[in-house]
Amino acid sequence: MKHARLRLEGVEDFTPEAPDPRPKLLVRVVASLALFGFLVGMMIGRLQDPSPVLLDEIVVIPGGLELMFDAEPKVLAEHVDGALVMRFEAEGSSRQGQLQLDGRSVNWRLLRSKGGLLLNLVAARPLQAQWRGAAEGGRWRLVISLAPE
Repeated sequence: MKHARLRLEGVEDFTPEAPDPRPKLLVRVVASLALFGFLVGMMIGRLQDPSPVLLDEIVVIPGGLELMFDAEPKVLAEHVDGALVMRFEAEGSSRQGQLQLDGRSVNWRLLRSKGGLLLNLVAARPLQAQWRGAAEGGRWRLVISLAPE
């Protein structure tokens, strides 16, 4: 038995031959705009983010140390059991050395830590320190003067 197709006069078949691409296109456009906005926001954030302060060099001077930074760092210092501990919000490489203070050795060590750089100055006797910083030729010079307690 054959099935007959019923055709109504004046009525067309409204069944689309292919699915409508517009809903998928709208999702793609919205996703593309969101991704573009995210990337532009990240670029603007990187432009406004200040570059980290870098430690260029450490020089041993009579009675202390001289540190050269590319900009002024934030400095925190404290005395711990006679040793001087200084924290700089800066980046640089780990270094160590020794200097002479009144004929006695003072060991210093610069370590990279989570919050920046950590400078430890240790001697056989407790140390007192004074430091001063000044801008010189586009760089920041920090001089640490040591004295026995």
